[in-house]
Amino acid sequence: MSIIHAILLGVIQGLTEFLPVSSSGHLVLFQRLFGISEPALLFDTMLHAGTLAAVVTVLWKDIWAILRKLNQPLTLYLIIATVPTVIAALAFRKPLERAFETGHFLGFAFLMTSALLIAAELLARRDRSGSVASLPSFMNWLDALVIGLMQAVAIIPGVSRSGATLSGALSRGLNRDFAARFSFLLSIPAILGAIVFQLKDLVKGDAQAAGVSAAGGIGTAAMIAGTISAAVVGFFAVRLMLKIVREKSLWGFAVYTGVLGALVLLDQFVLKLVF
Repeated sequence: MSIIHAILLGVIQGLTEFLPVSSSGHLVLFQRLFGISEPALLFDTMLHAGTLAAVVTVLWKDIWAILRKLNQPLTLYLIIATVPTVIAALAFRKPLERAFETGHFLGFAFLMTSALLIAAELLARRDRSGSVASLPSFMNWLDALVIGLMQAVAIIPGVSRSGATLSGALSRGLNRDFAARFSFLLSIPAILGAIVFQLKDLVKGDAQAAGVSAAGGIGTAAMIAGTISAAVVGFFAVRLMLKIVREKSLWGFAVYTGVLGALVLLDQFVLKLVF
């Protein structure tokens, strides 16, 4: 992979990690377009590390408030919401790796993201027009569990993590700004977990499982360039998404992922140009 390709994939990762359109799905798609054939789980993890730096930078006040007082409901809710993803990642790791490599379910996964976003907006509108005058900015353990289950579904490439968690939060009637912040805070343990899995493979010397091909894989310079570009673009993407969720709707993202999913399926079953 060239440095230019790595930077471009970093830009894509930085944008799509926090916009509800699936970063993993876009990486699989663009790797196909670029003709990158080697497994890319390690590179994907490094790009996620870049976006981790971005979300920590933007939400450092929220993170510091949690660290200063760990014994609080929000800490418990983040743990509850993380558990389903950990279980799903452990149970379906091999099928997940194959899904990254083949992209066989990518079109259907993009359509699933579109459906989740549409459902979230419909349910959120229903709550706004109901008997509750204003949406609560607080949550309970069931809200956290629903959001966590939605994030677990998003381990499938093409299903947006931010889209799924936002859908879960909005469907539970949570305040839009709080929903976005909780979704981004929840990305931190998810990304850290992915990094731990990859480091475990590297320590064992299992290069293939870690996403490095026998021929040398992705070079160090390209990996660093991609990580930096993901961090910089991710920083602005987080700030933009907080504003969009607070002031706008998710309909545009639902249309985008729906059209993209249809195009991917058209190529997979008819055109055969990329897949």
